[in-house]
Amino acid sequence: MKSILLIGIGRFGYHIAKELSTLDVEILAIDTREESLKMISDYVTKTFIGDCKNLDFMKTIGVNTFDECIVAIGNNFQDSIETVLNLKELGAKRIVARAAQESQEKVLLKLGVDFVVYPEKQMGKWTALRCGTNSIYDFMDLDDGYGVFEVNVPKEWVGKTLVELDLRRKYNVSIVGVKVNGKTKIILGPNFLLKDNEDLIVVAKIDEAGKIFNR
Repeated sequence: MKSILLIGIGRFGYHIAKELSTLDVEILAIDTREESLKMISDYVTKTFIGDCKNLDFMKTIGVNTFDECIVAIGNNFQDSIETVLNLKELGAKRIVARAAQESQEKVLLKLGVDFVVYPEKQMGKWTALRCGTNSIYDFMDLDDGYGVFEVNVPKEWVGKTLVELDLRRKYNVSIVGVKVNGKTKIILGPNFLLKDNEDLIVVAKIDEAGKIFNR
């Protein structure tokens, strides 16, 4: 069973705890405020009141025994930095931390954070693509400027096979699945025929997706 150390229970940390509770994981949540920990007591395995900027306190937690350490502190970036430094010193296996702006993201990566969550930036992209295009329903950011998109089949693609469309060469788009009635299937061959009542799961450049799927 995967073990997760969750630090900082504001609104962001609360929702992380709630979603993690649906998975088969053990969660230790830490915050300086008892009332915040009470709000998530039903979602986590154990809670601790403590200040993660305090290295002596952190030594009592057994940081290096957790598979993931999530720094969800949102209102004080200096606190996040000091917490990350303590986690690194104590041998954390993997650190995920929240950033509220691009400069913070850069600092966290330089400190050795494995993955930076930037909710405002990611939701901004999602909202712009969802509202500014006719076909994109959902979106997940990947590395190197790529994303995974759920899109309705564009009208000009209906009735054509993947080999006929040649999407990878024309648009640098890869179709990895099709969603019908809420169920996703992996597309296996080039002769798969696209229909207008299906949604596609595609990988594409984020900067190009809006143009491709807004025809």
